[in-house]
Amino acid sequence: MPTSPQPFKPGGQSLMVRRVLVGLVALVAVALVAGLIARYTGGGHRSQAAPTATSTTAPGTAPSSGPTAGPSTAPSDSGGTAATNPVAPPPHTSDPIVFAKAFAQALWTYDTRTASQSQQLAGLRAWLTSESTYADPAALASQVPDPTLWDRMRDNGQFATGKVNEAHLPTAFNQAVAADPTKLTVAYMYAVTVTGSQTITWTGGGRGDEQRAITLAVQCRPGRDCALASIAPTVYP
Repeated sequence: MPTSPQPFKPGGQSLMVRRVLVGLVALVAVALVAGLIARYTGGGHRSQAAPTATSTTAPGTAPSSGPTAGPSTAPSDSGGTAATNPVAPPPHTSDPIVFAKAFAQALWTYDTRTASQSQQLAGLRAWLTSESTYADPAALASQVPDPTLWDRMRDNGQFATGKVNEAHLPTAFNQAVAADPTKLTVAYMYAVTVTGSQTITWTGGGRGDEQRAITLAVQCRPGRDCALASIAPTVYP
């Protein structure tokens, strides 16, 4: 008989986390705003609740709506025939708020009954920036259950649906940019905190709701769609 599963909670620390902090420390210290242009090469995050704030459009950007989420293709486990991508594709937008909300919903939504762990992770990797200097695949991977846990979740028929409540630029990030706007134009990196919830369902009628919050580093260069750079190891209000 299937048992009530323990909801997956992203976490874990690694040596690279310190390097992520170097890049994101500008979120909480104006004096270190130069860290926004540092290389995002680390991983690790612990999701937690964050204070609700009014959604804000990033400085220097205009709101833009992305396309409706739909299936795409990703490599199959065997590396042969392409399989359906279970993750919604990135939206076409130059607004980091719009992008961050779409990514959070994609991250918090999964179905172990129809997708493998590798398919889920491959789908999420499509959201990463193509600039290797800033792309942080380790931080992204830490948000997905490992293959063993994923199989246990599949045994329980577990799936989840994410819901986004709001997204905003942390106050300290706005202060840092205001103090030295030129730093933003080097890597065009924005910090965005997203809050919402996740409804988890499993075989036998089991169901649970959990609050979710995450701070993302989103790259939005002029003339390009936004892309994910990294995920902060803590949630910034």
